[in-house]
Amino acid sequence: MPLFNSNSKLEILNQIKETPFKLEREIQHLVEANLNTLLGLEFVKSEFTISGSVQQLRIDTLAFDRKNKAFVIIEYKQDKSFSVVDQGYAYLSVMLNNKADFILEYNESRNEPLKRNSVDWSQSRVIFISQGFTPYQKEAINFKDLPIALWEIKKYSNQTISFEEVRKLNATESIKTVSSENSAVNAVSKEVVVYTEQDRLKAIPEEVQDIYNSLREKILDLGNVEIKATKLYVAFTVNGSNFTDIALQKQGLKLWINLPQGELEDPYKLARDVSSIGHHGNGAYELTVKNADKLDYLLTLIKQAYTQKA
Repeated sequence: MPLFNSNSKLEILNQIKETPFKLEREIQHLVEANLNTLLGLEFVKSEFTISGSVQQLRIDTLAFDRKNKAFVIIEYKQDKSFSVVDQGYAYLSVMLNNKADFILEYNESRNEPLKRNSVDWSQSRVIFISQGFTPYQKEAINFKDLPIALWEIKKYSNQTISFEEVRKLNATESIKTVSSENSAVNAVSKEVVVYTEQDRLKAIPEEVQDIYNSLREKILDLGNVEIKATKLYVAFTVNGSNFTDIALQKQGLKLWINLPQGELEDPYKLARDVSSIGHHGNGAYELTVKNADKLDYLLTLIKQAYTQKA
């Protein structure tokens, strides 16, 4: 998609050209310096080397996802000939076989204690970042339960940076069905779990599902919204950032709005300030929804966070 600059009167357009990164290292420095902004992760270690069963593996960036209590491996790629699935599972396999080393590295790098039982290894994942992926690589991640994500980063002549996840398109197939003879995939799949929206709906009463589906449609109508399920809730994101998270419970919905304390306009005072207490979702505000009476008003609260992230 071509991009243009315009003058103040919108009369003249000048095309903004892509100016590719010359080295992987440039991308790595940029991402590591802005890890929380880009991916909501905490930096742990650059160039972390760990011994696998066959050879040593060097991890470009080791990060930690505090919300999911899980390690995230980030790799930067210029070469387009690699297999995202094979390499991704190789890294995950090494991680799961060397858990103590990852915890030790975290404790030494961040100078704070992280206990082995404080890590949810089932939420481990790998992120590949590149200036571009091939159609084959993009198709290779189109599985509903693949703990691997692709992000494309581009730099432009006006110093603009774009950073966008390669979306899975209506993924319904499981990686397990096509990798039955891949030992790395089988071993990792026994411990690493990728949750889907349908997983969160299981065992939820039909009346609660109806409330969720009604609210879900209203949120999707905001535009450019992506749904990502986690172990504890369903996240609604725009431009890669959560703006609201919904936990489905048997009694109703628990919802979090991702705005800082003091930034939500809530005339009816339905939202609870949870900024000073532990909670699962993102943001300072929590609501409980037990019926569909105030969904339109609830959407006005959600839209405030959506607008800030869009």
